[in-house]
Amino acid sequence: MASDLQRRKVAGVFGAMDVDSDGFLEERDFRALADRWTALRGADEQRLTSIMLGWWATLLAASDQDRDNKVTLDEVLLVVDRLPEMPDTVVATADAMFKAIDADGDGYVSAAEYRQMIEAWNGTTTDTDPIFPALDTDGDGRLSRAEFATLWFEFWAGDNADAPGTLVFGPLVAS
Repeated sequence: MASDLQRRKVAGVFGAMDVDSDGFLEERDFRALADRWTALRGADEQRLTSIMLGWWATLLAASDQDRDNKVTLDEVLLVVDRLPEMPDTVVATADAMFKAIDADGDGYVSAAEYRQMIEAWNGTTTDTDPIFPALDTDGDGRLSRAEFATLWFEFWAGDNADAPGTLVFGPLVAS
């Protein structure tokens, strides 16, 4: 059973992705996320859409218990419960997201690229300056693929409020 921290983390991401606030994630929510990201970036529409729809297909296959082509928060949390035993799966989704975030293809996520991802996710201007240094665990001003995979795993499979990855989608909303 998901802890309170895991529920808060996942609920925040779920709420940002549920574009029409109907309580379900559907393919159109992932398309809308890709559209927001493309609008911010001004490019990469096909690549971002492909990555987001790939993530949607993975989430749907793993979560949609009643096969209605919709995913509820509770269905996502059932998958989150299994993620600590599925590190390869979590790292695979981290790799796909890393490719989406790394706009210039240099193999790193900069503070600006991270901000763009958060703003696409939230659909609003977001100050990520206080958060990025906490994510940048080696202090080199950028996130490597390995750093990002660790952060992603800490967010999705972790239950430590002090782990840097807890902030991967921004600060947690108070419960």
